[in-house]
Amino acid sequence: MDQQFIQRKEDHLQYSLSPESQTSLHSRWEHLDLIHDSLPDLDLADVSIHSAFLDYQIETPFFVPGMTAGHENATLINDRIAGMASERGWLMGVGSQRRELDSEYQDYALQKIASRFPKLKLISNLGLSQLIELHQQGEFAKLQALVENTGAAMIAIHLNPLQEAVQAEGTPNFRGGYEALKAWCDISPIPVIVKETGSGMSEATLQKLKNLNLFAVDVSGMGGTHWGRVEGLRAKKESASSRYGKTFGNWGISTVDSLRFAAKVFEGTQTEVWASGGMRTGLDAAKAIALGAKRVGFAQPVLAAALTSKVALSEWALQTEQELKIAMFCTNSANLSALNLQKLKGHW
Repeated sequence: MDQQFIQRKEDHLQYSLSPESQTSLHSRWEHLDLIHDSLPDLDLADVSIHSAFLDYQIETPFFVPGMTAGHENATLINDRIAGMASERGWLMGVGSQRRELDSEYQDYALQKIASRFPKLKLISNLGLSQLIELHQQGEFAKLQALVENTGAAMIAIHLNPLQEAVQAEGTPNFRGGYEALKAWCDISPIPVIVKETGSGMSEATLQKLKNLNLFAVDVSGMGGTHWGRVEGLRAKKESASSRYGKTFGNWGISTVDSLRFAAKVFEGTQTEVWASGGMRTGLDAAKAIALGAKRVGFAQPVLAAALTSKVALSEWALQTEQELKIAMFCTNSANLSALNLQKLKGHW
């Protein structure tokens, strides 16, 4: 079980960076434009991208969705991401922590990260299938211990039905998912996020989630790395999983549409709307924020930069932050709250 898990996670790292796993042509960001203001009443230096998070003010509205954990190669990657996120004020998600529930394994590297970077805000991560198992077995105490050991500020429960269905070793067992989510939200010692993994969320799904005690929903729409494609690529050629990956290679709801639905459903509630899925630039982030995203996540470009070097990751993050500031400056938006639907045109 452990060796199979490790190989799967290493495969995910490799194939998530492949051009064949990307659905960038379906991102829909190209259909949106921010309205240029030639006479902004501010200096670029006046633009602030500070954002509120729980009881804190942090430097950016950015986060890194959970990508990798539970194997040796994850340690270096997570260390580099943690250093950047701590220094620049990004939130950081960790990869699925399922392995820590399945065995005696403890990811001490994650615990060391929390102690080495005390300013870092970590997000724990578990799949819905595993949450259902814990709920059915009355073992939520295991998850409570896990988040305590991780030192996480919040926990993400990820929804990935397509990936589980295509993956040869997948666990596409989602019956009882809503009940498990509700039970966990009611007792979780830290705030809960529900997130997709690149296939987006429909308005009907979001309406169901509206009744839960959630801190945030990350719509994680189609437009970047597609996990149906990833699982098809890592499967044996001509296998069933390989064919499923091709059949469902464009399955999902775009981040733009998912974000539009979420902004409508959660308007006037305490639940924050987050956006990830196909984010590549600070300009993409600016459009997402104008559509209603409170926080914006970058995964694939962070991973690519982190695999290169600490310097490459830091330079990429600085560029992305500056791109957001330039978009705000050129729309006369001194702060994030000023970047709203009135600054946006296009079809959404």
